[in-house]
Amino acid sequence: MELIRTIAEAHDLVEKIRLSGRLIGLVPTMGALHRGHLLLVDEIRDHVDVIIMSIFVNPLQFGPNEDFDRYPRTLDSDVELAETVGVDYIFCPDVSEMYAGNVKTRVVVADLPNHLCGLSRPGHFDGVTTVVTKLINILKPHIAIFGQKDMQQAIIIQKMVKDLSLDVKIMTLPTVREVDGLAMSSRNNFLSEADRHEAVKLFQSLNFAKQMIVTGERDLFLIVEGIKNFITTGNSAEIDYIGLVDTETLEDLTELKDGSSVLIALAVKFGKTRLIDNLTIKIPVFEHVV
Repeated sequence: MELIRTIAEAHDLVEKIRLSGRLIGLVPTMGALHRGHLLLVDEIRDHVDVIIMSIFVNPLQFGPNEDFDRYPRTLDSDVELAETVGVDYIFCPDVSEMYAGNVKTRVVVADLPNHLCGLSRPGHFDGVTTVVTKLINILKPHIAIFGQKDMQQAIIIQKMVKDLSLDVKIMTLPTVREVDGLAMSSRNNFLSEADRHEAVKLFQSLNFAKQMIVTGERDLFLIVEGIKNFITTGNSAEIDYIGLVDTETLEDLTELKDGSSVLIALAVKFGKTRLIDNLTIKIPVFEHVV
Protein backbone atom coordinates (compact mmCIF):
# COMPACT_ATOMS: atom_id res chain seq x y z
CA MET A 1 0.00 0.00 0.00
CA GLU A 2 1.23 3.48 -0.89
CA LEU A 3 0.60 6.90 0.65
CA ILE A 4 -0.10 9.72 -1.80
CA ARG A 5 0.36 13.18 -0.32
CA THR A 6 0.10 15.58 -3.26
CA ILE A 7 -2.50 16.26 -5.92
CA ALA A 8 0.13 15.96 -8.64
CA GLU A 9 1.05 12.45 -7.43
CA ALA A 10 -2.63 11.52 -7.34
CA HIS A 11 -3.21 12.76 -10.89
CA ASP A 12 -0.30 10.69 -12.20
CA LEU A 13 -1.48 7.61 -10.33
CA VAL A 14 -5.13 7.66 -11.41
CA GLU A 15 -4.21 8.39 -15.03
CA LYS A 16 -2.10 5.23 -15.13
CA ILE A 17 -4.83 3.17 -13.44
CA ARG A 18 -7.51 4.40 -15.82
CA LEU A 19 -5.33 3.90 -18.90
CA SER A 20 -4.84 0.29 -17.80
CA GLY A 21 -8.62 -0.19 -17.86
CA ARG A 22 -8.96 -0.79 -14.13
CA LEU A 23 -11.86 0.57 -12.08
CA ILE A 24 -11.17 2.87 -9.12
CA GLY A 25 -13.18 2.85 -5.89
CA LEU A 26 -12.99 5.77 -3.45
CA VAL A 27 -13.60 5.50 0.29
CA PRO A 28 -13.57 9.08 1.66
CA THR A 29 -12.80 9.38 5.37
CA MET A 30 -11.46 11.84 7.92
CA GLY A 31 -9.39 9.11 9.53
CA ALA A 32 -9.67 7.74 13.07
CA LEU A 33 -10.79 4.56 11.34
CA HIS A 34 -13.20 2.10 12.92
CA ARG A 35 -15.01 -1.04 11.76
CA GLY A 36 -17.59 1.01 9.88
CA HIS A 37 -14.89 2.43 7.61
CA LEU A 38 -13.45 -1.02 7.03
CA LEU A 39 -16.85 -2.36 6.03
CA LEU A 40 -17.10 0.41 3.44
CA VAL A 41 -13.94 -1.05 1.92
CA ASP A 42 -15.40 -4.56 2.04
CA GLU A 43 -18.60 -3.35 0.36
CA ILE A 44 -16.88 -1.62 -2.56
CA ARG A 45 -14.20 -4.25 -3.16
CA ASP A 46 -16.29 -6.52 -5.43
CA HIS A 47 -17.13 -3.60 -7.72
CA VAL A 48 -13.65 -2.17 -8.45
CA ASP A 49 -10.07 -3.18 -9.14
CA VAL A 50 -8.23 -0.52 -7.13
CA ILE A 51 -9.31 0.99 -3.80
CA ILE A 52 -8.18 4.47 -2.81
CA MET A 53 -9.01 5.71 0.67
CA SER A 54 -8.77 9.42 1.40
CA ILE A 55 -7.85 10.55 4.91
CA PHE A 56 -8.35 14.27 5.26
CA VAL A 57 -9.81 16.26 8.16
CA ASN A 58 -11.60 18.91 6.15
CA PRO A 59 -11.59 22.34 7.86
CA LEU A 60 -14.35 23.70 5.61
CA GLN A 61 -17.00 21.51 7.24
CA PHE A 62 -16.20 22.58 10.81
CA GLY A 63 -17.74 25.70 12.33
CA PRO A 64 -15.70 28.16 14.45
CA ASN A 65 -16.85 26.60 17.73
CA GLU A 66 -16.66 22.98 16.63
CA ASP A 67 -14.07 20.28 17.22
CA PHE A 68 -11.68 20.64 14.26
CA ASP A 69 -8.58 21.05 16.46
CA ARG A 70 -9.44 18.12 18.72
CA TYR A 71 -10.71 15.80 15.98
CA PRO A 72 -8.59 12.63 16.27
CA ARG A 73 -5.69 12.33 13.85
CA THR A 74 -4.31 8.79 13.95
CA LEU A 75 -2.63 8.30 10.58
CA ASP A 76 -0.17 5.59 11.64
CA SER A 77 -2.83 3.29 13.05
CA ASP A 78 -5.19 4.18 10.19
CA VAL A 79 -2.60 3.03 7.68
CA GLU A 80 -2.21 -0.29 9.51
CA LEU A 81 -5.97 -0.86 9.59
CA ALA A 82 -6.49 0.11 5.97
CA GLU A 83 -3.78 -2.29 4.88
CA THR A 84 -5.47 -5.20 6.68
CA VAL A 85 -8.60 -4.83 4.50
CA GLY A 86 -6.78 -4.42 1.21
CA VAL A 87 -6.75 -0.69 0.56
CA ASP A 88 -4.30 -0.08 -2.29
CA TYR A 89 -3.57 3.64 -1.83
CA ILE A 90 -4.22 6.28 0.82
CA PHE A 91 -4.54 9.89 -0.28
CA CYS A 92 -3.63 11.98 2.77
CA PRO A 93 -2.87 15.58 1.75
CA ASP A 94 -2.18 18.49 4.07
CA VAL A 95 -4.71 21.30 4.31
CA SER A 96 -2.30 23.57 2.44
CA GLU A 97 -2.23 21.05 -0.42
CA MET A 98 -6.01 20.75 -0.70
CA TYR A 99 -6.70 24.46 -0.29
CA ALA A 100 -3.64 26.20 -1.69
CA GLY A 101 -3.69 29.98 -1.90
CA ASN A 102 -6.69 32.22 -1.37
CA VAL A 103 -9.48 29.77 -2.22
CA LYS A 104 -12.68 31.51 -3.36
CA THR A 105 -14.79 28.64 -4.67
CA ARG A 106 -17.42 26.57 -2.88
CA VAL A 107 -19.80 23.91 -4.18
CA VAL A 108 -23.28 24.63 -2.82
CA VAL A 109 -26.38 22.45 -3.05
CA ALA A 110 -29.58 24.45 -2.58
CA ASP A 111 -32.39 23.62 -0.13
CA LEU A 112 -31.28 20.17 1.08
CA PRO A 113 -28.77 21.59 3.60
CA ASN A 114 -31.48 23.85 5.07
CA HIS A 115 -32.74 21.07 7.34
CA LEU A 116 -31.53 18.93 10.25
CA CYS A 117 -27.75 19.33 10.73
CA GLY A 118 -27.62 22.22 8.26
CA LEU A 119 -29.71 24.40 10.60
CA SER A 120 -27.35 24.09 13.54
CA ARG A 121 -24.15 23.82 11.48
CA PRO A 122 -24.39 26.62 8.88
CA GLY A 123 -21.93 26.12 6.05
CA HIS A 124 -21.16 22.54 7.06
CA PHE A 125 -22.57 20.91 3.95
CA ASP A 126 -20.98 23.49 1.66
CA GLY A 127 -17.69 22.27 3.11
CA VAL A 128 -18.69 18.64 2.55
CA THR A 129 -19.79 19.10 -1.06
CA THR A 130 -16.71 21.18 -1.84
CA VAL A 131 -14.23 18.62 -0.52
CA VAL A 132 -16.10 15.67 -2.06
CA THR A 133 -16.11 17.42 -5.45
CA LYS A 134 -12.37 18.03 -5.11
CA LEU A 135 -11.73 14.39 -4.17
CA ILE A 136 -13.76 13.18 -7.16
CA ASN A 137 -11.88 15.53 -9.49
CA ILE A 138 -8.48 14.59 -8.07
CA LEU A 139 -8.92 10.82 -7.73
CA LYS A 140 -11.39 10.23 -10.61
CA PRO A 141 -13.11 7.22 -9.05
CA HIS A 142 -15.65 5.15 -10.93
CA ILE A 143 -17.45 4.48 -7.63
CA ALA A 144 -17.41 6.30 -4.28
CA ILE A 145 -19.05 4.95 -1.13
CA PHE A 146 -20.55 6.69 1.92
CA GLY A 147 -22.22 5.48 5.11
CA GLN A 148 -25.87 6.07 5.86
CA LYS A 149 -25.15 7.18 9.44
CA ASP A 150 -25.15 10.68 8.01
CA MET A 151 -28.13 10.17 5.71
CA GLN A 152 -28.48 13.89 5.02
CA GLN A 153 -24.91 13.98 3.76
CA ALA A 154 -25.50 10.94 1.53
CA ILE A 155 -28.66 12.48 0.03
CA ILE A 156 -26.90 15.80 -0.61
CA ILE A 157 -23.90 14.14 -2.28
CA GLN A 158 -26.13 12.00 -4.49
CA LYS A 159 -28.03 15.12 -5.58
CA MET A 160 -24.80 17.05 -6.23
CA VAL A 161 -23.36 14.24 -8.37
CA LYS A 162 -26.57 14.04 -10.40
CA ASP A 163 -26.94 17.80 -10.86
CA LEU A 164 -23.30 18.31 -11.89
CA SER A 165 -23.27 15.21 -14.14
CA LEU A 166 -20.18 13.92 -12.36
CA ASP A 167 -18.93 10.66 -13.83
CA VAL A 168 -19.05 8.62 -10.65
CA LYS A 169 -21.49 6.18 -9.09
CA ILE A 170 -22.40 6.77 -5.44
CA MET A 171 -22.92 3.74 -3.22
CA THR A 172 -24.17 3.83 0.37
CA LEU A 173 -23.78 1.37 3.23
CA PRO A 174 -26.30 0.98 6.07
CA THR A 175 -25.17 2.33 9.43
CA VAL A 176 -22.66 0.09 11.18
CA ARG A 177 -23.38 -0.27 14.89
CA GLU A 178 -21.77 -1.45 18.08
CA VAL A 179 -23.25 -4.52 19.76
CA ASP A 180 -25.52 -2.31 21.88
CA GLY A 181 -26.75 -0.36 18.85
CA LEU A 182 -24.69 2.82 19.08
CA ALA A 183 -23.74 3.98 15.58
CA MET A 184 -20.00 3.72 15.03
CA SER A 185 -18.34 7.13 14.87
CA SER A 186 -14.89 8.56 15.40
CA ARG A 187 -16.50 10.98 17.85
CA ASN A 188 -17.47 8.11 20.14
CA ASN A 189 -13.87 8.26 21.37
CA PHE A 190 -14.70 11.58 23.08
CA LEU A 191 -17.46 10.09 25.25
CA SER A 192 -16.89 9.59 28.95
CA GLU A 193 -17.86 6.21 30.35
CA ALA A 194 -21.14 7.62 31.68
CA ASP A 195 -21.94 9.42 28.43
CA ARG A 196 -21.14 6.30 26.41
CA HIS A 197 -23.65 4.40 28.52
CA GLU A 198 -26.33 7.01 27.85
CA ALA A 199 -25.55 7.44 24.14
CA VAL A 200 -27.12 4.10 23.28
CA LYS A 201 -30.46 5.80 23.88
CA LEU A 202 -30.15 7.37 20.43
CA PHE A 203 -30.75 4.09 18.63
CA GLN A 204 -33.13 2.86 21.30
CA SER A 205 -35.26 5.97 20.88
CA LEU A 206 -35.39 5.46 17.12
CA ASN A 207 -36.66 1.92 17.64
CA PHE A 208 -39.12 3.24 20.22
CA ALA A 209 -40.47 5.68 17.62
CA LYS A 210 -40.59 2.94 15.00
CA GLN A 211 -42.70 0.81 17.34
CA MET A 212 -45.07 3.73 17.88
CA ILE A 213 -45.49 4.19 14.12
CA VAL A 214 -45.89 0.54 13.13
CA THR A 215 -48.53 0.05 15.82
CA GLY A 216 -50.59 2.92 14.44
CA GLU A 217 -49.42 6.20 16.00
CA ARG A 218 -49.65 9.05 13.46
CA ASP A 219 -49.47 12.13 15.71
CA LEU A 220 -46.12 13.78 14.94
CA PHE A 221 -46.10 15.75 18.19
CA LEU A 222 -46.58 12.62 20.30
CA ILE A 223 -43.83 10.77 18.43
CA VAL A 224 -41.36 13.63 18.90
CA GLU A 225 -42.25 13.95 22.58
CA GLY A 226 -41.84 10.20 22.99
CA ILE A 227 -38.34 10.34 21.50
CA LYS A 228 -37.44 13.38 23.59
CA ASN A 229 -38.56 11.80 26.84
CA PHE A 230 -36.83 8.52 26.02
CA ILE A 231 -33.48 10.24 25.39
CA THR A 232 -33.44 12.75 28.23
CA THR A 233 -34.97 10.78 31.09
CA GLY A 234 -32.37 10.23 33.80
CA ASN A 235 -29.49 12.09 32.17
CA SER A 236 -28.33 15.51 31.01
CA ALA A 237 -28.39 14.86 27.26
CA GLU A 238 -28.91 18.02 25.21
CA ILE A 239 -31.06 17.56 22.11
CA ASP A 240 -30.07 19.56 19.04
CA TYR A 241 -32.93 18.36 16.85
CA ILE A 242 -35.46 15.60 16.33
CA GLY A 243 -36.63 15.53 12.73
CA LEU A 244 -39.32 13.51 10.99
CA VAL A 245 -38.67 14.39 7.37
CA ASP A 246 -39.31 13.43 3.77
CA THR A 247 -36.75 10.87 2.60
CA GLU A 248 -36.00 12.83 -0.59
CA THR A 249 -36.52 16.54 0.13
CA LEU A 250 -35.63 16.39 3.86
CA GLU A 251 -38.53 18.76 4.53
CA ASP A 252 -40.41 18.39 7.83
CA LEU A 253 -43.47 16.22 7.44
CA THR A 254 -46.84 17.61 8.42
CA GLU A 255 -48.47 14.19 8.50
CA LEU A 256 -47.61 10.51 8.30
CA LYS A 257 -49.32 8.78 5.39
CA ASP A 258 -49.87 5.03 5.32
CA GLY A 259 -47.63 3.39 2.75
CA SER A 260 -45.07 6.22 2.63
CA SER A 261 -41.64 6.44 4.27
CA VAL A 262 -40.28 8.75 6.94
CA LEU A 263 -36.70 9.52 7.89
CA ILE A 264 -36.30 10.09 11.61
CA ALA A 265 -33.03 11.90 12.27
CA LEU A 266 -31.51 12.92 15.58
CA ALA A 267 -28.63 15.02 16.82
CA VAL A 268 -27.92 14.92 20.54
CA LYS A 269 -25.02 16.14 22.66
CA PHE A 270 -23.79 13.85 25.42
CA GLY A 271 -21.36 15.84 27.52
CA LYS A 272 -19.36 17.82 24.95
CA THR A 273 -19.83 15.26 22.19
CA ARG A 274 -22.51 15.72 19.52
CA LEU A 275 -23.74 12.48 17.96
CA ILE A 276 -26.16 11.84 15.09
CA ASP A 277 -28.27 8.86 14.11
CA ASN A 278 -31.25 8.10 11.89
CA LEU A 279 -33.71 5.46 10.83
CA THR A 280 -35.91 5.22 7.73
CA ILE A 281 -39.30 3.69 8.46
CA LYS A 282 -41.85 2.36 5.99
CA ILE A 283 -45.25 3.33 7.37
CA PRO A 284 -47.61 0.34 7.30
CA VAL A 285 -51.02 0.47 5.71
CA PHE A 286 -53.88 -0.28 8.05
CA GLU A 287 -57.35 -1.27 6.95
CA HIS A 288 -59.76 1.23 8.45
CA VAL A 289 -63.00 -0.41 9.48
CA VAL A 290 -66.04 1.87 9.21
